[in-house]
Amino acid sequence: MAKHIPQSLLERAAEMYDLGSALRGPAPAAQPEQARAPVPAPAPVPVPEPTPEPMSVAVEAPKPAPAPAPEPARPVFTAPRTAEPAGEVAEINRDVLAANGFIVPGAPMNAIAEEFRLLKHTLLSDIAAARRQTEEQRRTVLVCSSQPKEGKTFSAINLALSLAGEKELEVLLVEADFLKPDALAKLGIAGGPGLVDALLDNDSDPEAFVIRTDVPGLSVLPAGAKTNNVPELLASDRCREVLAKLAGNQRRIILFDSPPVLMASHAIVLAGLVGRALVVVRADQTTEADLREAIGLLQGCEISLILNGAGLAVTGRKFGSYDGYGHED
Repeated sequence: MAKHIPQSLLERAAEMYDLGSALRGPAPAAQPEQARAPVPAPAPVPVPEPTPEPMSVAVEAPKPAPAPAPEPARPVFTAPRTAEPAGEVAEINRDVLAANGFIVPGAPMNAIAEEFRLLKHTLLSDIAAARRQTEEQRRTVLVCSSQPKEGKTFSAINLALSLAGEKELEVLLVEADFLKPDALAKLGIAGGPGLVDALLDNDSDPEAFVIRTDVPGLSVLPAGAKTNNVPELLASDRCREVLAKLAGNQRRIILFDSPPVLMASHAIVLAGLVGRALVVVRADQTTEADLREAIGLLQGCEISLILNGAGLAVTGRKFGSYDGYGHED
């Protein structure tokens, strides 16, 4: 009997480990001429001579009027300053991506790009089929692993780049590995204020920390400030409010690159907020005991597996040995 060959990394991983996974006008001028009205009666001939003097004064009076002219220049100078930050776009370093085996936007399709295309469509199908979750939950996905160096950051970045290729979607990659925030560095983007800062400041707008990139449809959110109480911040009502605002864009899928499940509690807390967790399994490295323990800790969301670092053949076509696909975090 012909052996069934799974069609994606999700299926192959599940089969391998057997896991189902926000005027008043001025007062009227006095009439001084009425006070002088009786004076002109006895006026002799010389009286008209002083009259030109007030006339000349009246003519010269408007000369100081041009003085306020410089005032309108102020808003013209300040307006561009507020407009410039809104147009800033971070440039992703394609050379760094290529050197480290990532998908390169705009480059020809290769084995890795094809594998993540299959993974992308499987994920989108799962999101569309989810019925027990809210709209916001379905579009929030956690990418994690049981232990370090199993490829979860590599997988999160490639999945984000692949999803950004969908014309009807926007992708937000959140740098949620607060202990080792290096996802942005691997894209060639400098870090800065991010998710933690939004959680610490109740009056802040989470969208103000989102960085747009020069890859259409792809934005990133840095981890942000260093603090020792990140798990408590993630479990707060403020975090739910922040995630709801970030997921308010119905075209957006949010990917969280979190720490390994068995190394920190961040992923466990996030699992209760998202709709789905993608657990990266490293071929010939991840043990079944670690995987089962990690999955047991990820409560409250749907779970799928991503098989990393393995070669395969699909319908007779070999996609490659994945020498670059087995990268560490």
